Amino acid sequence: MAISLKKPAEIEKIRAANKIVAQTLDHVESIIKPGMSLLEIDKICDDMICAAGAKPAFKGLYGFPNAACISLNEVVIHGIPDDTILKEGDIVGVDIGSNLNGFFGDSARTFGVGKISKEDEALIACSKDALYFAIDIIKEGMHFKELSFELEKFILARGFVPLRGFCGHGIGKRPHEEPEVPNYLEGNNPKAGPKIKNGMVFCIEPMICQKDGTPVVGNDKWKVTSKDGLRTSHYEHCVAVISGRAEILSKA
Repeated sequence: MAISLKKPAEIEKIRAANKIVAQTLDHVESIIKPGMSLLEIDKICDDMICAAGAKPAFKGLYGFPNAACISLNEVVIHGIPDDTILKEGDIVGVDIGSNLNGFFGDSARTFGVGKISKEDEALIACSKDALYFAIDIIKEGMHFKELSFELEKFILARGFVPLRGFCGHGIGKRPHEEPEVPNYLEGNNPKAGPKIKNGMVFCIEPMICQKDGTPVVGNDKWKVTSKDGLRTSHYEHCVAVISGRAEILSKA
């Protein structure tokens, strides 16, 4: 399927959906602390998205049961919220989506709970910094594979590895569209495949593992950890290519 080009009016509708996601993540970041349960965070996300006039995009998507993917410590993505209580030193990824009048928003951040270790600070910084690095280098005419290759090199240079088998994605009137945007080069030619064009809207989401990026899917068929069993991190923004550069839509 071809990668769709969005009209300016459509980009503004996607921006509005993403603003709700960003405001919700801002709020979670301001209140997250030891003693909260994962289900409590999920309810806060659900309530805020609904209060803004949108629907939680993930609830029921492919059968996912909750509003937020909440991924604790070694879980990198797709964690199902439960009664687990956050402790000092935990790290937790919160990934949420919204559906506002048929247009979708999607963003994620990994938060430290209370005081965290220097190692976990570096792990979270890698996913966040890789994300902003990627956004900064995007330009019209660049191959998506070039972007993936640059992301991979950035992550490896920090001493980490990307999660394999999962990727960023296009977004618009559906939560997941073409193209796929891996955090590593598939194949050996970064100059192959589709090019980035004005009007494209997609999510970039570095998913960072420590030693082995091989994914392990949990018994619940949702949560993903890495084969090394170590802590992970995840950051995501939705961007639109406007006037040749990437503009972040998922900000408040």
